[in-house]
Formats: sequence, structure tokens, C-alpha cells
Amino acid sequence: MKLAVYGKGGIGKSTTSCNISIALAKRGKKVLQIGCDPKHDSTFTLTGFLIPTIIDTLSAKDYHYEDIWPEDVIYGGYGGVDCVEAGGPPAGAGCGGYVVGETVKLLKELNAFFEYDIILFDVLGDVVCGGFAAPLNYADYCIIVTDNGFDALFAANRIAASVREKARTHPLRLAGLIGNRTSKRDLIDKYVFACPMPVLEVLPLIEEIRVSRVKGKTLFEMSNSLPTDNSIKNAVINQNDYICNFYLNIADQLLTEPEGVIPRELSDKELFTLLSDFYLKV
Repeated sequence: MKLAVYGKGGIGKSTTSCNISIALAKRGKKVLQIGCDPKHDSTFTLTGFLIPTIIDTLSAKDYHYEDIWPEDVIYGGYGGVDCVEAGGPPAGAGCGGYVVGETVKLLKELNAFFEYDIILFDVLGDVVCGGFAAPLNYADYCIIVTDNGFDALFAANRIAASVREKARTHPLRLAGLIGNRTSKRDLIDKYVFACPMPVLEVLPLIEEIRVSRVKGKTLFEMSNSLPTDNSIKNAVINQNDYICNFYLNIADQLLTEPEGVIPRELSDKELFTLLSDFYLKV
């Protein structure tokens, strides 16, 4: 199964992706997470450092694929999740889609692309035009990360449009939305009522989710880095288990290989009217 995770920039896609990858690994699946962002930090919380990118490794080898071995580009991460960073073109030059294509080509050359139960693409921001829509060409499912705000739902709607367009030529479906770190879900519910799609999970506004990114650890790993005081330790374990269960629930839904949907996005005018009406009424 191949998954492509999209959403508004800064919404928490990498944090969500890393924790979903571990949740899937905990369910017995062999997982490869591919970061598709020029800043190459998608897998930082899994590996603990910025791993070399595919594009840098290819460049150093003058694009001689035969000189590259799996250990040159695939790094082991926490929870048994393997990690790859595609990297990106220089700022203002090149194409992100080319980089993703070269990454997939190299992994296929190494037979690595076929050795995993799950391949998860964590994709740069809400840029779904041109090159950065390329992971949708390889994915079985798209997952959209959002919050309960207008900007994130506007991005989600644009991503939904890209899924619909790609589904014309690829066996692609939208698995659903994940609401990340939000105290409310009223706008999310209003949007999915108007534009029907599954909601896989809505994670509450819990500080540990943000802290995990700052600490460079996944929420699953943070459970193993606890205070020595037993009362505090037990409280942290309970809190972390509570949070991790959200990601395990998402993993369980994905492993059922859901039918998913081909979304019918709203027009910009419909979306503005929908959410503006809500704001006018509160």
C-alpha cells in the first residue's frame, strides 16, 4: 500500500506521518517513509538527524545508479521504520516532480520499492500543482491533514481537486481527512458535509504533539523517555498512550484497505460562502 500525505504548510504533516508510520509498524507492517520536501526534515523525528537526500547522493555519484546501494539512501528509524529523503531542486530552479520521479526510479532499481508493505510519501505543503503532485501518481490513497481553520480547509479543498484529477488516470482514492491539534471540529464537519469524504481521526489540541516535534521524537518514542518519579511517569504514560491510540486507530482504518472516495471539491466561491456563512452566524 502506498500513501501520500498532503496538507497546508505547517499543519503538522511530518509529525502525523511519522507517528502513522510507527503505528503501522507496530501492526506488523514493514514501512518506508519518503520525505518529499527540499528541507529534508520529514524523517528527522524517526532518525534523530537530517539524513542525506536521494538527489544529493545521485549527484555525488554522477547519476550512476549502479554505484548506489540501499544503505546509501535508506536509513533505519525508530520503531523499525525505514527512511528516505528525496530532497529537492535548488531554490527557484528545477522540478520537485523530477526529484520524486528519480527517487522512485532509484528505489525500484535497488528493488527496495517492492520490499515494503507500506510506502508513505510525506509531501511538501499544499503545493499540489505540477511536480509536487507527482507522489499522487504512485499512491493508492491520499490522506489530507487539516485543522479547523479556513486556510487549512481551503488547502484541503485544492488537494481534493488534485486527487479527483489524478484519479482519472490512476487507481487513486482519498482515504480521508485527519484533523490535527484542534479543539473544535465544527468547520471540518461543515466542510465534509458539503464535500463528502471520510474523517479518519481528529486529534485534540494536546501540547505533547507540538512538543514531540520540538524534541525531535515521535510520540511513541517519548513514552520511553520518562521522568524517574513514578507518579509523574505513570501520568505521562497514560497521556502518551491516549495520544498514540489516535494514530493506531488511523493505522487500523488504513489496513482495512478502505474503498475511499473520489472527492468532488467545492468551487472557491462555494467554499468561501460555506465558511463565511458560518463565521457570520457565530
